[in-house]
Amino acid sequence: MSDLRDSGDAWVTAEDGGRYWGRYGAAGLLAFDRARGAILMQHRVTWSDHGDTWGIPGGARHSDETPIEAALRESQEEAGVPDHSMIPRFTHVLDRGGWSYTTLIADVATPFEPEITDPESHALEWVPVAEVEKLTLHPAFASSWALLKPLVGGIPTVIVDAANVVGAVPDGWWKDRRGAAVRLRDRLDAFVANGNGIRAGFLDLPDTRVAGLAQAFPEWVMVTEGISRGIGDGAHVRVVDAPEVGDDAIVAEVDRAAEQGAIVTVVTSDAELKVRVRVAGAATTRGAKKLLRVLPELPEQPSTPPPAAAAP
Repeated sequence: MSDLRDSGDAWVTAEDGGRYWGRYGAAGLLAFDRARGAILMQHRVTWSDHGDTWGIPGGARHSDETPIEAALRESQEEAGVPDHSMIPRFTHVLDRGGWSYTTLIADVATPFEPEITDPESHALEWVPVAEVEKLTLHPAFASSWALLKPLVGGIPTVIVDAANVVGAVPDGWWKDRRGAAVRLRDRLDAFVANGNGIRAGFLDLPDTRVAGLAQAFPEWVMVTEGISRGIGDGAHVRVVDAPEVGDDAIVAEVDRAAEQGAIVTVVTSDAELKVRVRVAGAATTRGAKKLLRVLPELPEQPSTPPPAAAAP
């Protein structure tokens, strides 16, 4: 049972003069089930704020938890959302000055049926995205839904031109190209493992440049070529070995991802490749140094020798 002294369950007056629930702010889960084409919605009980309206599971943050942790905890407490069943995609922050509400937009990884697990719900339902506006919505959710609907179902994907990114810094990478590719993969892995999302502005999402869009949690793909091939996937990074020219493999990855509805960003400083990937369906491109600036540095590792030549 949570410690009520630390639960954040209190009304606060924000700088805009409004009264909002949550001493430390609040958070909610906008869960999208791709198979159903629907989001998880909560029919709020009559006695609640704006009772008998529909919204998403959510509530006050605790002082010691992140907004994402709060959104997942509240959805478990109110709708029985299982552990590890969601894949974060985006966060959106509504800031009222001294109080904020964070919406976690996430995909269902493991299908489940919601359960009413506390007294705050009349009903919980998977509502098709096209039918959400037909419901009587909580006013705050109605305003947010108009902004966030274009993001629902989008899978942010970052495809990294490994050779170009490695070559962007004159740190001696040419002495050990394979080892440099391994370090880049491991830096990407460390970034994701630390729970980091990429700043939403890095992706420059088309048609979704809404105020308050905070972070994206993309699928990471890294394309290697030449002697750097064969280093294997990371824990959080899929590594693609270019069979021949790296640029061609990157364009093919963009085309495949865009066909599946992904919102693709390509990291490269190659001007010609930037044009090619935009034609193939990339939403935007970013230079190599923009990515390198956000990645953590790793302890120095011994050089990785090139693969042994096959015996004649």
